[in-house]
Amino acid sequence: MKTKKIFLYFVFAFSALAFQQCKAQQPENWTKEELIAPAALAQKIEANKDLPIIYCVGPGVVVPHSIDIGMTRDEQNLQKFKDAIDKLPRGTDIVIYCGCCPFAKCPNVRPAVAALKEMKFTNFHLLDLPDNIKKDWIAKGYPQVSAE
Repeated sequence: MKTKKIFLYFVFAFSALAFQQCKAQQPENWTKEELIAPAALAQKIEANKDLPIIYCVGPGVVVPHSIDIGMTRDEQNLQKFKDAIDKLPRGTDIVIYCGCCPFAKCPNVRPAVAALKEMKFTNFHLLDLPDNIKKDWIAKGYPQVSAE
């Protein structure tokens, strides 16, 4: 009987831990209206007109005109991002992207979106890369930073 109680305790503890881990990767903290389609951003880049300020909050710059912040899951890079945007008017047109992995697993977009919201930015967008930068941007032939 004691073994059964111990087993049930471990099952409960494991379930609670698993739930906490699922909860740790928060659901999307952006709305559909806060997404920008890759084709729309690519069109602006190709026209070189009405360009937003573009921040790469992931492991590597791919999109032209991007400012490399680094992975915002790291506190140092998140602070670098906050310092950069703090100097901007709150209505500035901003696009952020990562693309390291699917949105569901991305550890970088959520902290960046949260920072924009906490700092009361009103005109920001997340580049809609639901799978990754390779599939949703590069494979579609959108402009890329050249490797020089």
